[in-house]
Amino acid sequence: MNKQRVTSIMMVVFALVFLLSAGMLLAYYGEGMRQQQAFRALERITEQADDWGGETSGTAAVQTTLSAEEKAAREYNALHEKNPDFWGWIKIDDTALSYPVMHTPENPEYYLRRDFEGAYSQRGVPFLDGRCYDGCGNYIIYGHYMKDGTMFGSLQAYAKPAYCEAHPTITLNTANGCAAYTVMAAFYSQVYNQEDTGVFRYYQYADLSDEADFAAYVEQVQKAALYDTGEKAQYGEQLLTLSTCSYHTDDGRFVVVAKKQE
Repeated sequence: MNKQRVTSIMMVVFALVFLLSAGMLLAYYGEGMRQQQAFRALERITEQADDWGGETSGTAAVQTTLSAEEKAAREYNALHEKNPDFWGWIKIDDTALSYPVMHTPENPEYYLRRDFEGAYSQRGVPFLDGRCYDGCGNYIIYGHYMKDGTMFGSLQAYAKPAYCEAHPTITLNTANGCAAYTVMAAFYSQVYNQEDTGVFRYYQYADLSDEADFAAYVEQVQKAALYDTGEKAQYGEQLLTLSTCSYHTDDGRFVVVAKKQE
């Protein structure tokens, strides 16, 4: 085989690899755009749900001012009616993080690779830990880390104190109403092997109804924290833990912990 022929074959191979890679990138970002549009459509449904609280009288529409509780309930019910697996809506102002949260205790990772409608999706939908329940003390929510910054892709920005200072509040709307949470810690972690000892398995602390478990979790969170936010948690306060993948180590995770504001 002469040199010219080898060169031609290599060029064809490189061209095919390039086209395949380009196709995969287009598919990746194309799915991302479609799903983001779907999420924004869901968000508009919640906005429309509380636009009008009154009824039409003659030709004039009378608008009633809704209380915060009524508004939160309307927003929640609008999506819960579309999908009973819907548990809440999580949002961080001035970021791309604004998504529904699903909860399927019998099959905890059901939405890991499914969209809101249940169809296959590489990006999935953020979901609540299957062991969590109302009043469990720590709502652990998992979401994919996406390189385009969608889903929980922006979460790792909390590794820098300045970002936390600019985005200290996470809002969560559930059947119990809309609540604000203040970020108290951010840290790197991982999913540990069963034989690993002396490690902090944050994902095992969904139920913090016991005071000793609550104290143990908060203590380990503070030790793992990348910086001091000045925020402390007391037993009885509801916590929120957001978890996403991180590539600093095998099975790495990045975690943000917040406490409910009074």
